[in-house]
Amino acid sequence: MALDFEGKNILVTGGTGSFGQKFVEVVLKEHNPRSIRVFSRGEHAQWEMAQKFQDERMRFLIGDVRDKERLSRAMNDVDIVVHAAALKQIVLGEYNPLEVIQTNVMGSANVIDAAIDNNVNRVLFISTDKAVNPVNLYGGTKLCAERLFVQANVYVGQNRRTKFAVARYGNVVGSRGSAIPLFLEQKKSGRITVTDQRMTRFWITLDQGVRFVLNSLDRMQGGEVFVPKIPSTKVMDLVDVIAPGAEVDFIGIRQGEKLHEILLAEEESRHAREFDSFFLVEPEFSFWKAESITGGIRIQEKFIYSSDSNSHWLTKEELQEIVRLYQGGLEV
Repeated sequence: MALDFEGKNILVTGGTGSFGQKFVEVVLKEHNPRSIRVFSRGEHAQWEMAQKFQDERMRFLIGDVRDKERLSRAMNDVDIVVHAAALKQIVLGEYNPLEVIQTNVMGSANVIDAAIDNNVNRVLFISTDKAVNPVNLYGGTKLCAERLFVQANVYVGQNRRTKFAVARYGNVVGSRGSAIPLFLEQKKSGRITVTDQRMTRFWITLDQGVRFVLNSLDRMQGGEVFVPKIPSTKVMDLVDVIAPGAEVDFIGIRQGEKLHEILLAEEESRHAREFDSFFLVEPEFSFWKAESITGGIRIQEKFIYSSDSNSHWLTKEELQEIVRLYQGGLEV
C-alpha cells in the first residue's frame, strides 16, 4: 500500500535549499498534506520561498538543527520528517571542521531525538555519494549521520512508532557550484578549468532526486539505505558539449576530491539487494527482518557501484538537452 500524504504534517529540515523547494513543489502539487513545515536558519530565504509558493498549507519555522529544543517544538504533531539540512562546502568544511560536525553529525542526532520524542512516523535522511569511502570531512560527517539514522531504529521503544532510513544519491544536475553553471561561466573567457580529464560523476536531476525520496519514504520499514540507479557522465564529454573548441586547463584534483564517485561500496554489497531502479543496503543489526522488504536479488560479492564502471552513461545528445534546458531556465 502506497504511503498516503493526505492530511499529513510534513517537516523538511534545510527546506529552503534546492532539494527542499522542489520537494515542497511536488508534494503540494501531487498530494494533499495538511501542512509542510520548512525548517531552516535563513529568514530571507524563507521569505523568498513564501512569496514563490503562497500556499496556506506552508509553515515557515526559523531554527537550527543544532538546537534540539527548537527541533522538538517544530516536530510537534508531525508525521513525516525529511532531513536535508547540512553544511556541504567541501573546502570550507576542511577549514571549519567543528562547525561541519556540529551541524551534520550532532544536528542529525538532534533530529533523531526530537523525532522519537514526538513519535514521528517516518524520518528519512538525505545522504550523498561522498559518504561512501569518504576522503573529506563532509563525506565523513555524512557517513556518521547515516550510521546514526540506521542505528536509531534500535532506540525506538515498543510504545513508539518512529522509523528511520537513508536515501543516498549523487550529484544534482545544475545545482549551485556544480559543473554546468561553472563551465557556462568559464566559456565566456574561452578557457575551461578541469581538475582531471579522467574524472567521472553520477548525475541525477532535482526532480528525480525528489521522486526517489518519495519512493523511499513509501518503501521504508526502518534501517535501510536506498541507492538509486542513475547515469554517469565523463567530465570531458560535458566540456565538449558546453564549450567545444575551448582551451582546457588541467589544474589537478582538489583537496578532498575523488577521481570517481561510489554509491555502493564493496563491503556493503555483502548485505545489499538489487531492484529494477535501486539498490537496498540492509542494516547489519538484529532488529532487521529479512522479510521487511521483499523482492530484489542478492548482489554478487565484491560488487562496487562506481561512476566509472557504471553500465548507464549519458550520451552527448542527452547532455546537450540538459544544458539547453538549464540555459533556458526550464526544469532539468
